[in-house]
Amino acid sequence: MQNRYQFTTDMKKILILSMLVSSVMICSCQRQESAAQQQLGQRKVELDAREEALAERKTVLDGREKALDERQNALDKREKALAQKEQAARTNPTDVQGQTVNAERDSITQQLSASAPNRSQLEAQKAQKESGRQQQSQRELEFKAERERVRQLKLTGAFMAGDSANPAASTTSSTPPPAQEDTSASPSQTPE
Repeated sequence: MQNRYQFTTDMKKILILSMLVSSVMICSCQRQESAAQQQLGQRKVELDAREEALAERKTVLDGREKALDERQNALDKREKALAQKEQAARTNPTDVQGQTVNAERDSITQQLSASAPNRSQLEAQKAQKESGRQQQSQRELEFKAERERVRQLKLTGAFMAGDSANPAASTTSSTPPPAQEDTSASPSQTPE
């Protein structure tokens, strides 16, 4: 009888121990999965913030480009008007105002050339804007690949099986930190 009693207590201990071990394993897997999901959510928020910042920069650059185009058009119109006045002065040589028109044209041309934006500056701004767009599209592709990789890991059960020690750590090295990005994508100052 004591043998039977000993056998039932041993069975109870084994049963309780196996249930305890399995519940501990389940809890630890859930913690790892929730931590990975939290890190993925945090990365998504950071990427969304970067996208918003890039969109704001793009609108600012578009506004600058539009203002520069308007200035260029205004300068072209002024030059045409001055050329027409000069042509009118040449056709009517007795007109004394022709000399004053030439003087006015020269002074306005000097003022406009001093305030006109340089073509190379416009091209540099356009190139910078294009590189910003390319960087944004590259980041979007990396984010989608990272999201797909995490989804695949979840589907294959790599989080629960322990195949990957820390999947979020391996994906964080694919994108530059925000501080590096902000210093490289700063817009250049244009003279007003």
